[in-house]
Amino acid sequence: MTTTFSTIEQLQPAPAYSQAEYVARLLSGRTLLPDTAENLKEVVGVLKAYGVVLDAYAINLQYIANHQFLNLIPLFKYFDGNVTPKKMAKHIWHNRINYEYAEYVMRTMMWHGGGGLDTYLDSDDFWACCSPAIHAKARRNPVLFVFNKIFPEFLPEQVRQLAYYSGLGQFWRVMSDIFINLSEQYDQGNIKSIDSVVEFVKAGLVADASRPITYSVTIGGTRYDIIPKSVGLTFLPDTAVPYVESIFFRGTPFFGTVSYNAQAHQIPIDQAQFGYGALFADPLPIGGAGIPPTLLMQDMRHYVPDYLAKMYGRSVRGQDDVRVQLSQSFQKSMFCVTEAAVRGLMPYPTNTTDPKEQVLNEDYLNGWMKRLLESRLDIVQSA
Repeated sequence: MTTTFSTIEQLQPAPAYSQAEYVARLLSGRTLLPDTAENLKEVVGVLKAYGVVLDAYAINLQYIANHQFLNLIPLFKYFDGNVTPKKMAKHIWHNRINYEYAEYVMRTMMWHGGGGLDTYLDSDDFWACCSPAIHAKARRNPVLFVFNKIFPEFLPEQVRQLAYYSGLGQFWRVMSDIFINLSEQYDQGNIKSIDSVVEFVKAGLVADASRPITYSVTIGGTRYDIIPKSVGLTFLPDTAVPYVESIFFRGTPFFGTVSYNAQAHQIPIDQAQFGYGALFADPLPIGGAGIPPTLLMQDMRHYVPDYLAKMYGRSVRGQDDVRVQLSQSFQKSMFCVTEAAVRGLMPYPTNTTDPKEQVLNEDYLNGWMKRLLESRLDIVQSA
C-alpha cells in the first residue's frame, strides 16, 4: 500500500538505511525504532491503550468460542452474556467496543493460516475431536441436525473458525497483560528507553512461549475437547508467530484503496506476497471510515494516557486527526513488538563470541530484514 502520506513528510524524506545497516544495528543491541523520548512516550502510551482494548477483545472472543458454540444466529455475541438495557442502548448508538475488528483480525489470521493451529485444524485428529461435539449439539437442535445431514462440511468449518476465536483470544490475553504491565513499569520509572520496551515485551513472549493453547466446550453437561492439550499447541509458535505473519506482514487489502478486479493486477496472486499488514499500512487510509483498523483506533482513543493525549494535542491538527496519530504511534509500537519476537526467536544471543553462531544470527536477521525493508521501517526513522 503505497499512497502519499503527508505534505510534511514529503518535505522531510525519511533516511534510507540498507539491510546490512539494520542487521548491524540489531546485532549491536540497538533498536529498529530510534530511541527518542517522543518515541518512548508514543509506544508505551499507545500500548497502554491497546492493552485495555485487547483485554475486552480477548474476553469477547473467548466468550463467543465457549458460549456461542454453533449458534448460527448469535444476536448477542458482543454482550459477553450480560444483556442489559444500558448495554443495548450503547450497542444501538455504537457507544461501545468495536468487537467487529477482533473478528476481522481472526478471519485474516484464519485465511492466511500457518503454524501448528492451522495444521491441526486440517488434520484427521481435529475431525475426531470436533465430530462428537457437533453431533451432541445437533441432537439438541433440529436446524443443525438438518444442516449437518445436507452439508456435512459446513459445521466442521464453523468449528474451525471458533477454534481461531479461542486461539486468538488466548494470544491476546497474554499480550494484553504484557502491555498493561509495561505501562505500569513505565509509570514507575522503570522503562526508560525503546530497548527496555523491546526487552520487556520479549521477556513476556519468552515467559509464555510454552503456554498450552487448548479449546473445549461443554454441551449438555459433557465436556468436549476441540483442541486437547495432548495436541501440543503452544503460545509462541502456534499463535504468536502466525499472528505476526498474518497481521503484521500480510494482512488484507482494504476495500476502496486497491482494486479487487483480477484484470487490474493490483493484488498479488500469491498470498505470501501480500504486504498489507500493520507494518506496511499508510496511516492516512486507516484514519478513514470503512477501513477496518479505524475501528481499533476508535476504541483506543478512549484509553489514551494523559501524557500521550497532550502530545497529540500539540500537533498541527490537534485532536481532529487523533485516529491518524494513533495509527502512526501504533505502527511504531508494532515495530517494537515485531523486534521483540525476532529477538526472542534468534538462534543465539546477540553477544555470542562463537563465529559460527554469529554467522547463523546474521543469516537469521537478514531473512527478517529482507521483508521488513519493504515496510514503512524507513518512514518511522524520522516520524
